[in-house]
Amino acid sequence: MKILIAADMEGVSGVVHWDHVSSTHKEYERFRRMMTGDVNAAISGAFEAGADEVVVTDGHGGAKNILIEELDERARLNSGSARPLAMVQAIDEGIDAALFVGYHARAGTTNAILDHTWSGQLSDVWLNGMPVGEIGLNAAVCGHFGVPVLMISGCQGACDEARALLGDIETAAVKRASGRMGAECLPPAVAQRAIRDAAARAVRRFQSGQSPLPLKVETPITLVVAFAHSNMADPVAIMPGVQRQGRQVTLSAEDMPTAYRLFRVAATLASSG
Repeated sequence: MKILIAADMEGVSGVVHWDHVSSTHKEYERFRRMMTGDVNAAISGAFEAGADEVVVTDGHGGAKNILIEELDERARLNSGSARPLAMVQAIDEGIDAALFVGYHARAGTTNAILDHTWSGQLSDVWLNGMPVGEIGLNAAVCGHFGVPVLMISGCQGACDEARALLGDIETAAVKRASGRMGAECLPPAVAQRAIRDAAARAVRRFQSGQSPLPLKVETPITLVVAFAHSNMADPVAIMPGVQRQGRQVTLSAEDMPTAYRLFRVAATLASSG
């Protein structure tokens, strides 16, 4: 059984501010170590429950956050940018199930730490009319390859979003947000035990046939992206086949991996707008 651990940083134990996740700030070194610890906890739980292989994908920023020298030696790490499947790189390589570690809620969520979708340029995203953030986008790419998402760790807002979208998945709420940049946080040792236990429960449920089904999105796919400001939509509107209305664009694709690539191009272009 081959497990993918897709890791982000805003939902990592103790993170409550952008300083914690920005590589230019002195606090970052503390929290990339915390991110590595959360990932190691999930790796431990997956192997404890019977996984044969674990692949980790670093999905935050430039994807150079996890400290490979401190990573559980039983796992392999995808790091670095410009990967075809970005935050879920390797999902097309015979993965049986996925675990999301350190995830955050979508833009606009109340009482959710550092809520956003992909970047500060985006305000809303709809996938076939369904509002989604990074949880939904990445889970839908997993679903295209028949891979279910079994668990998530992050603040309670991210956990609630994942359950509403994906069903009865295992969760490890490592902090309870009282706003966008304030939360009651579990100490890392306690949070990481919760992550390990949730990962182990999730993998055992999968083996017994009791886990949620993959998130399957009907094709063809319509992806609507609303940007924070209209000038961000200007460069995106140049893309072939894009329909624009104000600061909102509509992208069409034959399948989810194609929609995901188009979305990423649009987000990149918007940052130059």
